[in-house]
Amino acid sequence: MTNRRNFIINSAIAGAGVAFAPAALAKPYFAGELSGKKVGIIGLDTSHSIAFTKAMNTAENSNDFLGYKVVAAYPQGSLDIKSSVDTIEGYTKQMREMGITITRSIDELLNLVDVVLLETNDGRRHLEQAIPVLKLGKRMFIDKPMTASLADAITIFDAANHYGVPVFSSSSLRYIQGMDEVLNGAVGKVLGAETYSPAPMEKTHPDLFWYGIHGVEPLFTAMGTGCKTVTRAYTPGADVVTGIWQDGRIGTFRGIRKGESGYGGRIFGEKAIKTLGSYNGYNPLLKEIVKYFDTGKVPVQPVETLEILAFMEAADVSVKNGGKPVSVDLIMEKARKQNKKYKYQT
Repeated sequence: MTNRRNFIINSAIAGAGVAFAPAALAKPYFAGELSGKKVGIIGLDTSHSIAFTKAMNTAENSNDFLGYKVVAAYPQGSLDIKSSVDTIEGYTKQMREMGITITRSIDELLNLVDVVLLETNDGRRHLEQAIPVLKLGKRMFIDKPMTASLADAITIFDAANHYGVPVFSSSSLRYIQGMDEVLNGAVGKVLGAETYSPAPMEKTHPDLFWYGIHGVEPLFTAMGTGCKTVTRAYTPGADVVTGIWQDGRIGTFRGIRKGESGYGGRIFGEKAIKTLGSYNGYNPLLKEIVKYFDTGKVPVQPVETLEILAFMEAADVSVKNGGKPVSVDLIMEKARKQNKKYKYQT
């Protein structure tokens, strides 16, 4: 099953699952060496843009973030999600007050910066906004949700492979308190996991993409790839999504929409059961982003990100099918066929 999964993903993104094609890396516009540490932001419709800028541009944090500074931003994020659109003017004003240059287009932004944080809150816009960045060979982090569909994510990774620019996406909850101990072997082999997070929904996105990603990301951080089937139980107040991994392990995510909410989970291992702590802030993720900017080495592989998105799409299908199990491989195959197959221009 693992070989079949890798075939499906690799055929979808032209081999970009783990490494990028040598031919692509050899292209003259690949940013193998950065000319500077100027960071540009696309999308001022999310508080992440403000938080990231404040963290990276604070003088005492310079060493933590390897000298990278936000210098410019393009404001336009979502065009029609009211909760996002309504924030753009205020966040743009805050960025100007911090001395950030506000540009009128993505092309103008790219002329001013070396690397990019794609922060637009609306995942439907990420494909169109990512392509110009990739064409110029600039390294880019894509904030959650990576896209509003698995097919769009496949297209982005395919384009990244074509242009020889590794990219990655992650929720900051990948770095929840206690996860580093799990990854360093504190519980031994991980035999199962249960995570939880708030899960409000946005009608323009698959149900878990908008916010449930914050609980699904740590589930896969602990469990790794290899989820075979997904089953979802839904009520207006909560979701419980159960994944069965190919080796028989079980991982569950609880999405909270009623009552007390928060982030956390438990990891079940051969040697111990570990209770995860609370949200650990943005800085652990930002440190990984700047390491990636510096080295071009992604901390989260495309294969894992695509399986996370497939897990969440499968959860939607399960609800529509009366809570029946849904094959992750079938979701992958369907998305591969829907891949927009962007026509590259060199």
